[in-house]
Amino acid sequence: MPHAHRLKDPYIEQRLFRNRMLVAIAGVIVLLGVLVARFYNLQIINYEDYRTQSEENRIQVRPVAPTRGLIYDRNGTLLADNRASYNLSIVRERVRDLDATLELIGNLIRLEDSDVAKFRKRMKRRRPFEPVPLRFRLEEDEIARISVNQFRMPGVSVQAELVRYYPLGALFAHSVGYVGRISDRDLNNFTREDVRRYRGTRSIGKVGLERSYEQHLLGEVGYENVEINARGRVLRVLEREDPKPGVGLTLHLDARLQQVASETLGDRRGAVVAIDVNTGGVLAFVSKPSFDPNLFVTGISFVDYRTLSDSLDVPLFNRAIQGQYPPGSTLKPVMGLGALEAGIISRETRIQDPGFYKLPNDPRIYRDHIRWGHGDKVDLVQAMAQSCDVFFWDMAHRWDIDEMHTIATHFGLGAKTGIDLPTERAGLFPSRHWKRSARGMPWFPGDSLNAVLGQGFVLATPLQLAVMTATIANRGTHYRPQMVKTINGVVQPAERLHNLEARPDHWDLVFEGMEAVVNRSDGTGKRAGEGLDFRVAGKSGTAQVVGIAQGAQYDSEALLERHRDHALFVAFAPVNKPRIAVAVLVENGEAGGKVAAPVARALFAEWMARPQPPVETARDTDLTGRRGNG
Repeated sequence: MPHAHRLKDPYIEQRLFRNRMLVAIAGVIVLLGVLVARFYNLQIINYEDYRTQSEENRIQVRPVAPTRGLIYDRNGTLLADNRASYNLSIVRERVRDLDATLELIGNLIRLEDSDVAKFRKRMKRRRPFEPVPLRFRLEEDEIARISVNQFRMPGVSVQAELVRYYPLGALFAHSVGYVGRISDRDLNNFTREDVRRYRGTRSIGKVGLERSYEQHLLGEVGYENVEINARGRVLRVLEREDPKPGVGLTLHLDARLQQVASETLGDRRGAVVAIDVNTGGVLAFVSKPSFDPNLFVTGISFVDYRTLSDSLDVPLFNRAIQGQYPPGSTLKPVMGLGALEAGIISRETRIQDPGFYKLPNDPRIYRDHIRWGHGDKVDLVQAMAQSCDVFFWDMAHRWDIDEMHTIATHFGLGAKTGIDLPTERAGLFPSRHWKRSARGMPWFPGDSLNAVLGQGFVLATPLQLAVMTATIANRGTHYRPQMVKTINGVVQPAERLHNLEARPDHWDLVFEGMEAVVNRSDGTGKRAGEGLDFRVAGKSGTAQVVGIAQGAQYDSEALLERHRDHALFVAFAPVNKPRIAVAVLVENGEAGGKVAAPVARALFAEWMARPQPPVETARDTDLTGRRGNG
């Protein structure tokens, strides 16, 4: 029987076991070394970095936007409010698949392509872990659908914020203005301090008083440390520094007077400005057509903006301070006073008016609006009452244009008024120097005839005409027009720019002429005083839009509506103790006394029914050097 094979060799098994044990021990040692090294890396080398990241996942410092200051009219009517709005926001770091999340949101609520496009644009300038708004002004049912599906959308949240709201809408769009979302252009103009102040704030004043007083209305940003969970929801507030709200503004504007001006002007294009004669405070400021400023607060839609910007009536255009129009015969009181002071005319001056005027050695015929003339002995009072052009042409021919320019600038023409609104235009009252430098041509006698009637090169804004009228009513005291009456309860004093010295009897004659415009049966502005128990002084004006060939008559029916003359009227009341000055412009309204004067009358009737407030004291400011030459 063969020798039996040994099944086990204890020596071989012992050696194999020892080798395996050594390999296992070595592997464990290597793994322990790797683990220790990793621990060392996490706990020692990169401890501060990972602790910071961990804290950012658990604790965040969030800016707290301040409440924007409110704006009131002089009687406490709220013109700019803050209202709660619910927005849908996304924290990018919490979202795994952004496109899938956006698709899911689009299935739950209305989400336009423009919303997504604007969201992606905002994403480019966000800060880490900052919620980026996707949709504004969610409806209640939309909030409910988002809340029910919240578990499916980590990083998506509904946030409440206060947004600007304008209760009276279009009525104050051109004065109060509006806020809008901070744009790339705004960001490019920000200083480092601006970046800090606007943290947590998405809106900025764009136009009107919202822009002029942005630094007062904005407030001061606050901060809070919050603890959040893995989905980005706030669990608790650990620490908070409250924001400081913006300060409130109270305006000189009167909401009721503003409404009367707007309703009386109706659907016609134009502007109305009323000024407190004793302070320069702007009581009414209307530009029509207007628009709803609430459309701009959270970002206007493309369709709405195209509708406004493409409109032939340009509702976004602020006619009161940006519209530059030939002032027409509304300048005659100023020109009359200047000629009296220069000795060109006097109370006894009489001229013959055959209905036309000719310069010496000039074949051109300048025709009055009444072709048969105003009589053989026309004086300044009759020339103003009936708007006799020939009287003023004869006066201008004997008067130097630079002296006309000087008197015009004293009444605020040809320079910005300095009102506390942005984008004001300066208008123009020409001089020899201006024409030589701007047109490269000398001054001609015919230019003076145009200038004295507020035509030719002369341009003025409705605000400038209101300031001019208030300065006449004050017998030469020129106030800077102001919209804001108080800032956070602190009264802003009236600012007297300068005082024009003129002979009292010359002022009396100008007042007599302006009063005759309204109160004489043949006055061109008699509709401004109908039915009133106080006396009004004013001057009507008609400004050509297109030129009429020499010898041709103005034919309204032959012209397009937008080519017809502008209608203007300026006035103040009451004559014995002026309180309010008004300027009215109606584009293509043709007859100032017929179309514009009734608007002024409505404002006078409304304002004079109020009890007379105490007169505020103005402070003198030597700013006569600021006058410009257009």
